[in-house]
Amino acid sequence: MEIERKYLVNTEKWEKIGEPADASFIQQAYLSMDPECTVRLRITDNKAYITIKGKTEGLSRTEFEYPIPMIDGLEIMKMADPPIILKMRYLVRYKGFTWEVDVFLGENEGLVMAEVELKSESEQPEWPEWVLSEVTGDARYYNSNLAVNPFSKGGWRKKEGEGKE
Repeated sequence: MEIERKYLVNTEKWEKIGEPADASFIQQAYLSMDPECTVRLRITDNKAYITIKGKTEGLSRTEFEYPIPMIDGLEIMKMADPPIILKMRYLVRYKGFTWEVDVFLGENEGLVMAEVELKSESEQPEWPEWVLSEVTGDARYYNSNLAVNPFSKGGWRKKEGEGKE
């Protein structure tokens, strides 16, 4: 079971802290974007994974992730429907939580988001200073939606400062 909250990041404040050492380049593509069952391929750090995610209910959803041979991952990537999501992921530890900060590249360049995984839906992690607003549950910010409706198109974006506080 995956339980997470998602946030927009203030890019100016994020850039001031400098790039954390714990970083990975991620290529991500979708084989199915059905909201009931999303199937994702991710290649990072010379490893490939297939991830199957169930429908989100509240902050939770079922998640299964399996490593696959890199050669298979590269071939499967060619079969993916929408464009590939490209991003740098930084891990930042803050007040007992590990925040995954994604700096998007390519069609989604300019978007910076953070996710934090929780042990229960009632957990409310304290926000680092670079967190702008919560967008948990806002489908526009799901990676599967960003693949087909990229940030660079801009029409759906929230204005800076908008969002769940």
